Amino acid sequence: MLGSTGGQTEFNLEAARISALPADAFYISNFLSEDEERWLLQKVTSAPLPRWTQLSRRRLQTWPSALTKTNTLLASPLPGWLVSPIIEPRFKSLGIFEDAPHGAPNHVLVNEYQPGQGSCRTRTAPPITHSWQPQTSADDGMEESEALAETSRTNQAPQFRILQERRSLLITRGKLYTDFLHGIAETTTDAHLDAQSICNWDLLREINPYQDGCYQRETRTSLTYRDVLKVAKMGNTMKFLGGR
Repeated sequence: MLGSTGGQTEFNLEAARISALPADAFYISNFLSEDEERWLLQKVTSAPLPRWTQLSRRRLQTWPSALTKTNTLLASPLPGWLVSPIIEPRFKSLGIFEDAPHGAPNHVLVNEYQPGQGSCRTRTAPPITHSWQPQTSADDGMEESEALAETSRTNQAPQFRILQERRSLLITRGKLYTDFLHGIAETTTDAHLDAQSICNWDLLREINPYQDGCYQRETRTSLTYRDVLKVAKMGNTMKFLGGR
């Protein structure tokens, strides 16, 4: 799945396909190097405290800013540390976001989960077209599972489970992105981890940590890249807020 040419890491998207899922999803276990992970986490943790929004089940940073009440993004570039090397060159070499309205992600969510924290299963918000998730962690042993369920099965157990290792990239698109609910169970231990229950088991970087079928969670930090459809320039937004 991974190769190296002239010092540059190359990724084969088709080789990363999660074949056990009913729609397009891809998993690259070594998307970030350990040095890149440390550098990104240093950038995240050194952000000013007001950058963090404390939610009931996690805390969150939004870059370059939070969306307005009308799900509009105020036009502003992403900081360089969120662009290189993730968007350029890696997203571009994979061809993801090529068909997005803006040709590249313009919004990033940074979520931090402590053990026992998670997120309710939700459907993707209408103004978002794509979501690509490089997963990184502040602890060398941190792994995370994500559950997916069809909209009609909201109150039932998830149909599909994906185990996301630190430094990995999970890509969902098409029906899996728009018609399925995505969430993270609120638990301190991920259980029933095996080839029968985990859709991407054959794509994991290492399975030894899960030989006992469970894993103790530690702190997880994830970056979610999105393309927001509605974008407004600052001047136009100020006129709107002023009623002119």
